[in-house]
Amino acid sequence: MKFNTGTILLVEDDNHQRGIIKTILTKEGFFVEDVDCGKKAIEQIKASSFDLVVTDLRLPDIDGTEVIKEVKRLDMACHVIIITAFGSIPSAIEATKLGAFYYLEKPFEKDQLLIIINNAMNQVRLLKDNIMLQDQLHEKFSLDNVVGVHGRMEELYKIVKKVAPTNSTVLIYGESGTGKELFAKSIHYNSPRRNKPFFAINCAAIPETLLESELFGYEKGAFTGAMTRHAGLFEQANGSSLFLDEIGDLTLSTQAKLLRAIQEREIRRIGGSENIRLDVRIIAATNKKLEEEIAKGAFREDLYYRLNVIAFSVPPLRERVADIPLLVEHFLSRLNEVHSRKKTISNEALQILMKYRWPGNVRQLESVMERAYIMCEDDVVSADYMPEEVKQEKAKNLSSNFEIPDEGLSLEEIERELIKKALMKAEGKISHAAKYLNMSYDKLWFKVKKLREKGDPLDFTK
Repeated sequence: MKFNTGTILLVEDDNHQRGIIKTILTKEGFFVEDVDCGKKAIEQIKASSFDLVVTDLRLPDIDGTEVIKEVKRLDMACHVIIITAFGSIPSAIEATKLGAFYYLEKPFEKDQLLIIINNAMNQVRLLKDNIMLQDQLHEKFSLDNVVGVHGRMEELYKIVKKVAPTNSTVLIYGESGTGKELFAKSIHYNSPRRNKPFFAINCAAIPETLLESELFGYEKGAFTGAMTRHAGLFEQANGSSLFLDEIGDLTLSTQAKLLRAIQEREIRRIGGSENIRLDVRIIAATNKKLEEEIAKGAFREDLYYRLNVIAFSVPPLRERVADIPLLVEHFLSRLNEVHSRKKTISNEALQILMKYRWPGNVRQLESVMERAYIMCEDDVVSADYMPEEVKQEKAKNLSSNFEIPDEGLSLEEIERELIKKALMKAEGKISHAAKYLNMSYDKLWFKVKKLREKGDPLDFTK
């Protein structure tokens, strides 16, 4: 007996035939449930999950095509194999148009059946793996996972939430390392295009001649070395999203071609004569002030207006110091998951991180945390593992009185302490405390209410 995995629903009104098929599949290691009519099959499909349905086309109560329709309505990942007699081949072909994976003509050999079953199972596994990956990506780039309590970050969440379901072009400003690509991915994976891959290119990292090839593709023989036709990123991203990072570094020549692609929604491969219609959502990002680049003649004004439909800026880390504890907790959690550890960070180390100006922004903080985590053999990452340049900078944005329990870092405790400190400074006035935290009144009021519902008196008089 082979140890295949997979569940199969067998629908066959002929008891003898059903018994033979079930025996063959069971011996191969599949788990098989069997029924003798279409209505029972539909009941089973509604009650249980199957990888594969093998059904006769002609059933005593309903047609096998009805079974196919119900399977595809309930579970697109489940495949259907039709068993048909010679005289019903046209109906079997019609069944494949409805979504059947294959039709098997009676009489058939055991090996023939198993080849088709195994091919179908392989397809199901690939499809389910893809669905699982898409779900993981959607979860990973959910807006709930974008870390930050700073008021500006709260505004960005609202913008992204509104923009994501649309097809509008988005322009993201921000210094290097602030997380522009993370926001771009959040837009994509919260949009109707989320089931297709996210495509990205750094326009500043590739020479102009190669960049055009990467963006627009080329025909065979278009230039020396073009041995085959190559589909560019615009073609590959058809029906999806294309992230153009550091778009402010494009040459004027490439800007002109990009403008045409966005404006006309079509491209032409290098060396080609055919215009290719496309449906691509553009998300662009830059660390430059494009208005200044336009004034200098380095950026096309018409392209700017095409890109600047929805625009927002991601603030640098030095302007949202209150987010550092949350980011540290986030990075520690991820590293703990990878390394199967439960490390925390000391109060002293966290204070050092909060005093630094972070010219490399979130990307630099992530690198510092990863290095400290790897080098530290204890369960608490101490100040000893912080880089010297980080240790030496003085705080400019946050009082050094901010305290974290010595036993480690807790996300909920950090937020509670921030709220408590703000309320203390505001003498209990939520409206004033909300301003200190760069947070809306409603959001802070809700957080205070939740803390008190949990039994926390939130005594800010101490």
